[in-house]
Amino acid sequence: MPHAPTVQRPRATRILALIGLSLSLLAPVPRMAAAESALIAVAANFAETAQSLAPAFNAETGHELTLTIGSTGKLYAQITKGAPFDALLAADQERPRRLLEEGYAIPGTRRTYATGQLVLWSPDPDRIGQNGEETLANGDFEHLAMANPDLAPYGLAAAQALDHMGLRDRLSDRIVMGQNIGQTFSMVATGNAALGLVAGSYAASPRNTAPGSVWPVPAAYHDPIRQDAVLLAVGADNAAARAFLDYLHSDAAREVIMRFGYGVEDPQ
Repeated sequence: MPHAPTVQRPRATRILALIGLSLSLLAPVPRMAAAESALIAVAANFAETAQSLAPAFNAETGHELTLTIGSTGKLYAQITKGAPFDALLAADQERPRRLLEEGYAIPGTRRTYATGQLVLWSPDPDRIGQNGEETLANGDFEHLAMANPDLAPYGLAAAQALDHMGLRDRLSDRIVMGQNIGQTFSMVATGNAALGLVAGSYAASPRNTAPGSVWPVPAAYHDPIRQDAVLLAVGADNAAARAFLDYLHSDAAREVIMRFGYGVEDPQ
C-alpha cells in the first residue's frame, strides 16, 4: 500500500521558528504596561498601616508610592494651597467631601477605606479599669492627651466623647493636645500624659511594646470615624494613584487594615 507523501518543511523555516520560540520564552512578562509613581497624602493615624500596605502594592503592581504623613486638617490645607498629592487617605469624610465641592478632587472616587475606634489608653496596665469613664471622672491623673479637634478627626471624636460624659470642662486644665493622633499617642507613650484618647490602631499596633490598659470608647459617645480616600485633581491621570485606591478594597489590603485595629465596610 503506498504511503502518504511526507511534507518537508524547509530547514531555514524550521530554524526561524525555533529562534522565535526561544525568544518568546526568554522575554520577561511585564506586570503592567506602564508603571508610575504616586504621591499619597496619609492621615497620621493610618501611617503605620499605609507603610505596611505600600510595599505589598508596589511589589504586586510595579508602581511606586511615596507617602506623606500628617494630620488630615494640615494635609487638606496643603492640598488647597497646591501641594502635588495624587490622592488623600483622610481620617474623616468631611475633608474629602470639601475637596470634591471645591474642585480639588475627582468626582466618583471618594470611598470609605477604614472605620476607626477611639480608645482611652495608658501604658500602665493598672491605670484604666473596666469602665474608663469612671477613670476619667475620678481625675486621678495630671494630664490627659488628645488630638487637636480642629485638625484631627480623632481629636474631634475625643472632644465629643468628653462632652457626652460631661467631663470636658471639668478636665480642661488637664488636657494637653497633639497636632495629630501620632503625636498624641507619643505624649502618653513617653509619660508626658498618664492617659490619652487615641486611635485604637495605635494601641493595637505590633510596634506598641506597652499594651498597658485600654478602654474602647462607646461608639454612641461620638460621631462615627469613617475614613475616606479620594483621588485628587493632580492625580486624575495617575494610574498608580487610581490603582492604589482600588487596592485598598482588595481582600489582601482589608486583612492588613483589620490587623491594625480598624474596621472595614463590606465591599461595594
